[in-house]
Amino acid sequence: MPLTSDITAYDARWPGQYDRAAAALNAVFGEVCLSLHHVGSTAVAGLSAKPEIDILAVVSTSESLAVWARALRRLGYRRGGDLSDGHHFFKRDHGGVRTHKLHICRVGHPMIMRMLALRDHLRTHAGDRAAYDALKRRLAQENRFGIAEYLSGKAPFLDVLYDRIQLTASRDPLARKE
Repeated sequence: MPLTSDITAYDARWPGQYDRAAAALNAVFGEVCLSLHHVGSTAVAGLSAKPEIDILAVVSTSESLAVWARALRRLGYRRGGDLSDGHHFFKRDHGGVRTHKLHICRVGHPMIMRMLALRDHLRTHAGDRAAYDALKRRLAQENRFGIAEYLSGKAPFLDVLYDRIQLTASRDPLARKE
């Protein structure tokens, strides 16, 4: 069973695709949007990825979720399942191909720090970026059952990496906390 998209080499157009999507999303969320971030593999120069732009919206409240869902639908997004309490998910396809994934998290949600820390680490640590790249390509090639199999195959690597990032940050008083 195929993934939602094939793994491709990094594309320098991805940041611009994020910028265009973020501009449209700012209008949807208004003042409750504290920040928008380009996350996931398409946010890491040099990292292969499914060409699906991951966007993290950090919001002060999710009480307007139904209103946002209607506005997002007009932008081509459709509701996915909540990934956890306070972590809402939307996806956008174009011509039957996934192009965007939107994570909406209430401020303080632990996934915010995780997504940003993993992104920032992979941007600055070439060895981990190369190992993750190789893992993703292998998992995609071996995949038989679809996206859930692929995601569960990546999870142990990302969990260990995130634990290592946190351990390093706890030992370094100058480490950046977001």
